[in-house]
Amino acid sequence: MAKTRKDQFPHLAGDLLPERSAEGLAELFKVLANDGRLRILHAIHLAGEISPSDIAERVDASQQAVSNQLQRLADQRIVHARREGQRVLYRIIDPCIPGLMDLGVCLLSERDRLG
Repeated sequence: MAKTRKDQFPHLAGDLLPERSAEGLAELFKVLANDGRLRILHAIHLAGEISPSDIAERVDASQQAVSNQLQRLADQRIVHARREGQRVLYRIIDPCIPGLMDLGVCLLSERDRLG
């Protein structure tokens, strides 16, 4: 049996997206529409949990720049920080983010493949 659009995208099934939801989605996409933040999220995803200084080293950015970006991500409840002694470790808490990023990379690959 073929899947319908509602089956493929259950969160988009039902009534038209309410204005408040559209505004929230636009704000989320604004936060994600930053190459530095996406690289930070990827570094966190690969590590599972990681300190800002380790992220800064991996993405070749200053620790202050990484901390500022982490705050934006934390404000959107995408990442969460926890203390371990004197270290602060970040992890992704939004379970949709890795899948969304994977889908984005898939879209780029398809676009490149199609020329």
